[in-house]
Amino acid sequence: QAQLVESGGGLVQAGGSLRLSCAASGRTISSYAMGWFRQAPGKEREFVATISGSGSSTTYADSVKGRFTISRDVAKNTVYLQMNSLKPEDTAVYYCAINQRFRGSSAPRDMDYWGKGTLVTVSS
Repeated sequence: QAQLVESGGGLVQAGGSLRLSCAASGRTISSYAMGWFRQAPGKEREFVATISGSGSSTTYADSVKGRFTISRDVAKNTVYLQMNSLKPEDTAVYYCAINQRFRGSSAPRDMDYWGKGTLVTVSS
């Protein structure tokens, strides 16, 4: 059983930065693709970024491209999401997830394990 624990959320002004962390246990992140997703109040959970099991490939939602960066530290079994130039519309609960089965997928329904999320609030 995999466990994912997100941290690093908080309140930040528009234009600011935050770095989210996702510590994994029960699975080695170098074996699986990992993703960040977010869910704003009243909206469905949406894809933000993914990183492949090899770490050589990353993908981003158009809404965050150029502002967010996904990375990982295999030694710490931790995935990160660096968020710069934050906007009020980035306000959401951010979740990390493991994709064990569907190579290349960024669909929330294809993820196998989820963390409980960390809240990011961006004030205008």
